Amino acid sequence: MRIKALLALTAATLSLSACATVDRLDAAGDVHTLLTAIRDRDRATFDAHVDRPALKGEIEARLMAEARSRKVDDKWAAVAAVLAGPAADLAGEALIRPETFRAAATYYGYTPDKPLPGRVAIAGSLRPIGNGRVCAAKKDGPCLLTFTREGDTWRLSGFDPEAANLHFKR
Repeated sequence: MRIKALLALTAATLSLSACATVDRLDAAGDVHTLLTAIRDRDRATFDAHVDRPALKGEIEARLMAEARSRKVDDKWAAVAAVLAGPAADLAGEALIRPETFRAAATYYGYTPDKPLPGRVAIAGSLRPIGNGRVCAAKKDGPCLLTFTREGDTWRLSGFDPEAANLHFKR
């Protein structure tokens, strides 16, 4: 009886880890496409692999968190809340472009002087983080880019600029 339970548990664990591996391999193709578009400054392909509303929402949330951390009075906090959305829209238009993410592409080896990493290598740098998302990170490093599955495409849906500033080496 214990052997059957152990075998069932092992089978369940293997099938769950296989799903995570399939997601990572599946996402790797779109991550590769995005990083190549960034390297080559291909705006159309970049736009097809970026979730602008999600990135703008992340910018807005960061602006709100920054306003809250400044310990301003209620009046200024309300002004910051009102302005966070339009400011995020402006910042999104200015920042969500291939040139802005070039350092990330370089960090992952997407430079003109190096051969492009393969899908398996990219999959190795992706971590499943739940809810149909994976993040790109080197070994034990921070998650710099987050990708979410939308239909058949994995799209950039988040980034960590603090991690990028602390860990990019040129």
